[in-house]
Amino acid sequence: MKELIDKLKENQTLSKQEWVALIEGRSPALADYLYDAARSVRHRYYGHDVYVRGLIEFTNYCRNDCLYCGIRKSNSNVSRYRLTEEQILSCCDTGYQLGFRTFVLQGGEDGCYDDSRLGSIISDIKTRWPDCALTLSIGERSYDSYQYLYDAGADRYLLRHETFNAGHYARLHPPLLKAEVRQECLWNLKKIGYQVGTGFMVGSPYQTAEHLAEDMLFIKKLDPQMIGIGPFISHHDTPFAGHPSGTLELTLFMLGLLRLMIPKVLLPATTALGTIHPKGRELGILAGANVVMPNLSPTTVRKDYALYDNKICTGDEAAECRNCLERRMESIGYHVVTARGDSLNI
Repeated sequence: MKELIDKLKENQTLSKQEWVALIEGRSPALADYLYDAARSVRHRYYGHDVYVRGLIEFTNYCRNDCLYCGIRKSNSNVSRYRLTEEQILSCCDTGYQLGFRTFVLQGGEDGCYDDSRLGSIISDIKTRWPDCALTLSIGERSYDSYQYLYDAGADRYLLRHETFNAGHYARLHPPLLKAEVRQECLWNLKKIGYQVGTGFMVGSPYQTAEHLAEDMLFIKKLDPQMIGIGPFISHHDTPFAGHPSGTLELTLFMLGLLRLMIPKVLLPATTALGTIHPKGRELGILAGANVVMPNLSPTTVRKDYALYDNKICTGDEAAECRNCLERRMESIGYHVVTARGDSLNI
């Protein structure tokens, strides 16, 4: 197994059979070997810097009914909200004062935010804070819509493919949603010129090592600038309420593999990691990650953007999140930096 890790570090690629063997054959000793290799690659390109992204969850309305998601359309127990442009700009202003130079507008697929409305918000943000990068994470849209938002000033786009395998995708989503459509969106985003982020859930219902191997092959082909992965965590108001969550162990292992496969990629230690383990984000950084995403959303709505149960930091002010993460990173020998933190994988 160590030979496969060495091969991955040297060639940045493996066959599907090798991916399956490595994922199924993992052990604590092998994981330690992988993390040492992943950290050495991470340090080569990014040193001990940790980039912060200011996350603004601006709407929890969503037209979709994904089986795993707490803000799915049919969940009538969610208290729905939409932030006004003034509230969004206020979040950005707070974040800028705290040293954030990337803002992430994340929301459900909410038709209330059409191209014109979103374009105006994007343009205002870029006009007021021209030294900042703006990332969108708002789901599937048409090519023309992506182009319009890019022209308005958006720099990056996060769209997790969730799982590459079409059969597995169909077990996690309603019939209207198709894996190939989601993947086409990612290729469209790349063609337009966005810095593109994708990713998958680790330990989602019915997932196999073969599914994860297919995810790795797809990501290698896409060659994105960012990869966001996190453990599946069930939500009590979804059809998957009784399914076990993904594990910290497998998520960290996949992070290490991703760092070796695309050495210059931006790799977040996600909030979901911090939710399943008190030091999940620190462990993510030590496995090869180099990004954290504190929440800038108003505290009055944070609890309502509940994609999964027991999400952390829902009651913290923005400054608390920022300062807490800075202390956590310093405790393991890394430091949060004030920078746009563009990907070197261009």
